[in-house]
Amino acid sequence: MTGTLRDAALIGSLAGASTDDQRPWPRAEVSAHGWLALADQLAKGELTLLGLWGDTDAVHMAVVNDPPSEIAVASIGCRDGWFPSIGARHPPAIRLERAIRDLYGHEPRDASDRRPWLDFGQWGVTHPLGRRAETAVSRLPYAFLPVEGEDLHQIPVGPVHAGIIEPGHFRFTANGETVVRLEARLGYVHKGTESLLNGAPLERAARLAGRVSGDSTVAFAFAFARAVEAALDVQVPRRAVLLRGLMAELERVANHLGDFGAICNDASFVLMHAQCGMLRERVLRTAAIAFGHRLMMDCVVPGGTADDISSNGLASMQALLSEIRGLLPELVELYDNTASLQDRTVTTGILKPALARQFGAGGYVGRASGRSFDARRDFAYPPYDELTFNVPVLEEGDVNARVWIRIREIEHSLGLIDQLLGKLEAGPIHTDIGGAATAGRSGIALVEGFRGDILAWVKIAADGTIARCHLRDPSWFQWPLLEAVIEGNIVADFPLCNKSFNCSYSGHDL
Repeated sequence: MTGTLRDAALIGSLAGASTDDQRPWPRAEVSAHGWLALADQLAKGELTLLGLWGDTDAVHMAVVNDPPSEIAVASIGCRDGWFPSIGARHPPAIRLERAIRDLYGHEPRDASDRRPWLDFGQWGVTHPLGRRAETAVSRLPYAFLPVEGEDLHQIPVGPVHAGIIEPGHFRFTANGETVVRLEARLGYVHKGTESLLNGAPLERAARLAGRVSGDSTVAFAFAFARAVEAALDVQVPRRAVLLRGLMAELERVANHLGDFGAICNDASFVLMHAQCGMLRERVLRTAAIAFGHRLMMDCVVPGGTADDISSNGLASMQALLSEIRGLLPELVELYDNTASLQDRTVTTGILKPALARQFGAGGYVGRASGRSFDARRDFAYPPYDELTFNVPVLEEGDVNARVWIRIREIEHSLGLIDQLLGKLEAGPIHTDIGGAATAGRSGIALVEGFRGDILAWVKIAADGTIARCHLRDPSWFQWPLLEAVIEGNIVADFPLCNKSFNCSYSGHDL
């Protein structure tokens, strides 16, 4: 077996029975030996884990080679109720395996962590998406990992937090003010999204996909639509492709502006928070003018877009670009020249490049720690295959680096919006896919959201509904890294580190 995933032949060679039911990247049914061979490649850093998810009688795993050029999916049958653990050899898979066990009942054999993840014992059944659902039993209190040492104390935070932040529990073990270990307990906003998607018609499924994480509604809808279009071999009109790009970049700018201000706010610099908040509000109002919704929810649909840009949307976007370009340099200079801000952000919460690569950290988290990965560039899907842009990368890996990646991405997104507006031409915005369904065909897509790469995998039923859909948020691989970067920092710096990651609770909890 070759050392990297050079082409589709690698996955096929592991099984001897490659399939042709998935587009655009291949899928193969593998043996336990082949499954563990992939685990070894992941552990050696020859492959990067993109996703790991359950099915009724199988488990699927998506991997990408490094440097990225090919994606493939391996599937292993679980007819006896188990599959070989990937997490035992590759830690980034651990929480994904725990979620599979909770939802489907498939046991990861030799797993190093057998605790539940999403199941709090309140569903009424166990592994509700599997074939072996039973009456639920009460669960013991969650067992946090032990920490040994002298003069240690624990600080429980959450799951309920101040303001409107979503729920999550954080258990700190500290020596004085220095954090020795942080462990997160998530799953409080589990919505049963994967269950709701099963059997859903495409229109309803698209709406559900756009609600996995509300701040990334365009990115999730974009990924879902591309996966469906790949499965059904549907071509999207050029104007719709360009409109999708406009929406995606508006969403990116809005979120990066919000994070820039919020990080400064957690460092007690309220002025920056207010200024960035005003700019973010301008982006949201422009989105509402152009596409009818501040978050552009339900605007991207399989086959194209739901509506065209409004008559005054183009002028509104041009005005927005001018306003941001006029104010952003002043805010950047203020951030860079404020000693109290630099004191809080520089060398705080350092994520080592090796750890970022091991976990396949996407977005600003990975790029601030030397991992140069961007699905827009590396898998150049439309409209990015005809656009010019840079992917900023830094090596420092601290809060300051994550701020600067956001700043540079805002600047590049403004340039992308300029290019998209210049290419926009008259034409249809939607392709009818009503008669395109192919039973058993699956599709996969990778789209760059503001947090990083979003994976979407769908399987179409004979009646054109969704037989199975999995949507993987970047936060699955970022939450564990937040636990790592806070170690050795003081407790008071956790809000700063947390906001610099800004992981999604909702996107992670499904």
